[in-house]
Amino acid sequence: MSRIGRMPIAIPAGVTVDVAENNKVTVKGPKGTLERVLPEEMEIKVEGEEVVVTRPNDLKKMKSLHGLTRTLIANMVKGVTDGYEKVLEINGVGYRAQKQGKKLVLSLGYSHPVEMEDPDGIESIVEGTNKITIKGIDKEKVGQFAAEIRDKRRPEPYKGKGIKYSDEVIRRKVGKTGKK
Repeated sequence: MSRIGRMPIAIPAGVTVDVAENNKVTVKGPKGTLERVLPEEMEIKVEGEEVVVTRPNDLKKMKSLHGLTRTLIANMVKGVTDGYEKVLEINGVGYRAQKQGKKLVLSLGYSHPVEMEDPDGIESIVEGTNKITIKGIDKEKVGQFAAEIRDKRRPEPYKGKGIKYSDEVIRRKVGKTGKK
């Protein structure tokens, strides 16, 4: 049995979880509301102060959906209570970020500034000129937007220039050596 799928999800105070038909789960909390349609095969029950996910049989597909479904609900509950955030760092001479309203303007050594609009439900905060924090209640959207920003200039292994996650380690390479 799935160890993750079996664990019940505790519902903190101030959070409500509703399961409608076709397994449409709505989680309301202090930070907002999240909705998601989950696989119909899984049985999702709200029992008192916790959510329990059970699977109908032991087919390979059901086993894999079991843990996934439970994790998605747990992420929604965590999102509406604490929220999620990712921190990006910009390294490189002349590379910087600034905020203009809902736009994030990045100077990344290209001939033009790169402008990115904050998706709804996501907020980006620029600290100094080289630190970007992306905050939101939907883990998937926060991670996706952070990945899109990082894709504008990925870190390179020789000088370490580019946009990286704050907890990411860049494997450095030794450059060319001169001819004698």
